[in-house]
Amino acid sequence: MKKTNIYKTYLFYFLVPLLMGAFLLISFLIQPKINYDDYEVTSELIDYTVCQKVPPLKAIDKSQNILYLGNSYISFKEAVAFKESQGNYSAVNTLGYLGKYQFGVTTLDLLGINKPNLFLKTPALQEKAFLANVKRNKWVLRRDIKRFVGKKIEGIRITESGILAAAHLAGPGNVKRYLRTNGAKDSKDAYGTDILTYMEKFSGYDTSFVKAQKNPEIRFP
Repeated sequence: MKKTNIYKTYLFYFLVPLLMGAFLLISFLIQPKINYDDYEVTSELIDYTVCQKVPPLKAIDKSQNILYLGNSYISFKEAVAFKESQGNYSAVNTLGYLGKYQFGVTTLDLLGINKPNLFLKTPALQEKAFLANVKRNKWVLRRDIKRFVGKKIEGIRITESGILAAAHLAGPGNVKRYLRTNGAKDSKDAYGTDILTYMEKFSGYDTSFVKAQKNPEIRFP
């Protein structure tokens, strides 16, 4: 066999696969980070009738701007939103709670938002308010999260996302009292929904993205 043919054989069987592997590795490493704001949440992602998570999927359909969320933070907040208002930014209930996440005026004041009308008309502000409120609740309940996550109360396993959802419903003080009395002191909202219901319905979401913060700032023009 001629030397030229030997070199071609080595080139084909060794060098080409090596270069292809290097190209694929580099392509994976420089893959752009996903910007969740570029995608919409659709009913395909969550069974909203029971706020049930679907198994995490890695597929992203960029042609339709659909991001499959699994048990992510975005899945968590959208499930809470659907339970509160069916995801309606303009919703106002009979007690005057506002927007997609049904905020009370008192809670908005705590977050530094003193213009309810502007809040109701501004989806971006509502999203920032929800995140800020979760950060604040996570800070208030930080010791209880560490102490109770993984335990069971009334047969329901306690998770961080369940605690944070319950705090959105009843306030962190009532959740703290519920946990520290092993469920003996539960609280209900005006429509009869109790803390235990939220603990169960919103358990198991990944809320590690949220950083506990005592006084989160909301920056809005």
